[in-house]
Amino acid sequence: MTSSDTLRVAVIGTGKMGADHVRRIQGIVSGARVSAVVDVDAERAKAVAARVDGCTAYTDPVTAMTADDVDAVLIASSGPAHEAALLAALDRDLPVLCEKPLTPDAASALRVLEAERKLGHRRVQVGFMRRYDPEYVRLKALLNTGQLGRPLMLHNRHRNAASPPFFTSEMLISDSVAHETDVTRWLLGQEITAVTVLRPRPSVNAPDGLQDPQFVVFETDGGAVADVEIFVNCGFGYQVQAEVVCERGTARIGDGHAMVTNMAGRWGGTIAQDFTDRFADAYDRELQAWADATRRGEVTGPSVWDGYAAAAVCEAGVRALTDGGRVEVELVERPGLYA
Repeated sequence: MTSSDTLRVAVIGTGKMGADHVRRIQGIVSGARVSAVVDVDAERAKAVAARVDGCTAYTDPVTAMTADDVDAVLIASSGPAHEAALLAALDRDLPVLCEKPLTPDAASALRVLEAERKLGHRRVQVGFMRRYDPEYVRLKALLNTGQLGRPLMLHNRHRNAASPPFFTSEMLISDSVAHETDVTRWLLGQEITAVTVLRPRPSVNAPDGLQDPQFVVFETDGGAVADVEIFVNCGFGYQVQAEVVCERGTARIGDGHAMVTNMAGRWGGTIAQDFTDRFADAYDRELQAWADATRRGEVTGPSVWDGYAAAAVCEAGVRALTDGGRVEVELVERPGLYA
């Protein structure tokens, strides 16, 4: 395909995230359109397809991938379904944007990594959208200048108003802290080597049996330490913040002070209530960058290695949560494809 061609995308999974990506590709992203949607729920797939001209609904991902009007695949189905879809796309050498997690565990992520390595070139971008958030991008650019000196510590805060009813204590690590796992590796340019999870007394707002909040500590191969406060039933809104402490200064993002009002004897602003609100711009930028790169015949952004590393760190984190103590992260040697 050439950069002047419109990228025809099959979106796999039409739940909240998938349907939002269909809307985004059709209404915001230039140079791309949705030509197919896939869901095991045939009626839901048909309902989403009906809102898009020239879009076909499928229940089988492989059937959609073999359609003549599909150039690339966006995977937004549940995590356990990712491996099969990824391997099918790689078998057909199709470009993929895969929502996080790449896969739910390190073993399956390694199988995807090996399949891509055998191709000899990258085909998959993993959907760690925070790398496209303007605040995170500015923080990364500042760290890259070296003005602040060597990073020593990174403080992360991740708060949700309320957790879904199906959320488990382990999912605070595997589904939520997975984002901090990636941004810690990306911002610092270091691999995470060990994880410790501390368990404060659960909040009265947490459902029975849910260990919320948690305090997660990462150690890195560059000698830095990062912490994550994960609190998914804070009650007041959705907040993501980060502060890096370096040898010659600090930098903080996520305070959310884009607009402060003064009225009726009060001052203040608003707090986002959902991740799709807080990171709407990041998702827009992520999909536009993916579409642009794919039309150029390139693959940029978070790689399969990044998805694998995040899965391995989260596995260590879950063990640290359930068994206690410090758990080391085990990674295979990094293939040259991801250097």
